[in-house]
Amino acid sequence: MNVQKDHKNQGIQVISRAADILATLAEDTGGLSLGQIARKVKLPRSTVQRIVSALGSEGFVTTDSGNGGIRLGPQIQTLAQASARDARDRLRPLMQGIAEATGETVDLAVLDGGKMLFVDQIVGRQRLRTVSSIGERFPLTTTANGKAALSCLDPAQAAKLIIAEFEAEGRPGAPLTDLLKEIDLIRAGDLATDENEHTEGICAAGFAIVDPGGEIYALSVPVPSTRYDRIKSDLQATLKQWRVTFNA
Repeated sequence: MNVQKDHKNQGIQVISRAADILATLAEDTGGLSLGQIARKVKLPRSTVQRIVSALGSEGFVTTDSGNGGIRLGPQIQTLAQASARDARDRLRPLMQGIAEATGETVDLAVLDGGKMLFVDQIVGRQRLRTVSSIGERFPLTTTANGKAALSCLDPAQAAKLIIAEFEAEGRPGAPLTDLLKEIDLIRAGDLATDENEHTEGICAAGFAIVDPGGEIYALSVPVPSTRYDRIKSDLQATLKQWRVTFNA
């Protein structure tokens, strides 16, 4: 019997099970009991308890003192922030190139749950421009960065997020079919656009990038509507050119 190989296989199994537990907690941010986690990952409660205890000692999970539910811990957030910094550093030259070529503001957002989290920006040189605050969260269905991110998801997953947003915002009768067709066109190569959909008087165009870790980032260029119609064609041509250059 190869004891070393057996220990290696056991270690891989534990890592796989721990990853399943963390993924389950990421899907339910309200916190879960040991029993609920065990049912979702299809493991014995005693096994889940041992793994959760080990994860807790390293700060990867924590127990909510209010309801006793287990949720992701602060160490996960630390790792996520480090990953986000790496992505911002990698995408900065692309953002700067677009900003210099267009003179417009360039925003960077990451898909975070069912929202787009605004994480970076290069302010354009135009006197009349749009500026958002780092840390703001934006909807998926009415923003260029949100639509771009949706196009990177499996169609069924994208539809699920769209429906959830419609329901949360009290828009159960919103035109789902039209939006899904728009997402399909973006998935096929079109740019994502927001033409006075999220905020009256502001339009935007952009595209998404999936980083090596699987995170979905979206770059978008917001422009006052009074200028957008005039520069729309040139703006979209520039964005497409930079997208091709970045992906080359």
